[in-house]
Amino acid sequence: MLNQRPVFLKLGGSLITDKSQPRTVRREILARLSHEIAGVRETTPGLKLVLGHGSGSFGHMTASLYRTRDGVAGERAWSGFTEVWQVARELNTVVMSALYQAGVPAIAFPPSAAAIANNGKVFAWETRPLQLALDAGLLPVIYGDVVFDRVRGGTIISTEELFAHLASTLSPQRILLAGSEPGVWLDYPLCTHLAEVITPEDLPELSSSLKGSANTDVTGGMLAKVELAVNLVQTLPELEVIIFSGLEAGLLGRALSTDPPGTHIRRPSIDRSSHLD
Repeated sequence: MLNQRPVFLKLGGSLITDKSQPRTVRREILARLSHEIAGVRETTPGLKLVLGHGSGSFGHMTASLYRTRDGVAGERAWSGFTEVWQVARELNTVVMSALYQAGVPAIAFPPSAAAIANNGKVFAWETRPLQLALDAGLLPVIYGDVVFDRVRGGTIISTEELFAHLASTLSPQRILLAGSEPGVWLDYPLCTHLAEVITPEDLPELSSSLKGSANTDVTGGMLAKVELAVNLVQTLPELEVIIFSGLEAGLLGRALSTDPPGTHIRRPSIDRSSHLD
């Protein structure tokens, strides 16, 4: 059983949406995942969980059109900024509705309303209300969103980047990234060799083989996720980041309570010399 430090869980955009079709939710998958979250909360009293979700075929396609991640200047770009905000909010509304239908007491914290970036990185974020929600036994929900930026005017901050910022104050025991793939493929797009464990020492070797998303992903795809995870486990030695598939029923619940299959990103243990399997 996991201890009482919080767990961060992301439902990836490729998992809850069809990234090849604009603004298309995989509603049956989202409903199942919501009920799995409800089940784990019921059987694990005291579990502190922060939920995040990606934008998938909602935010990424619109953001790519306006290049919002790179910065915002001019009337058309600011109009695009609000369009990205709108579609991100649209998907979040669907996610919140699915959680409500599953009986989960969830409350959303849109980053656009409380965070400020500095050249593409979170600079300031008022997170005390989120922490109070967590302490009250509620499920705080965040998501990749537009934010105002002191250098770029505006930008997009991914869920993983938001998790990284929260980790410095909430010290999660695990960050769980549930996607449509079973982990990190070492030979993408052939997808025949899965990394079971990745440590910071492995990253230089992996960087040349890891690729981005198969569909539009303005926040960097798998390589960006792995790099950010490696940086986090170097900063927080007790942290483990796990990338796994949310497509198989039951794996989400297993990830929240025990050790799921997938790719585990962590600091090396004393008795291990090699981690790529």
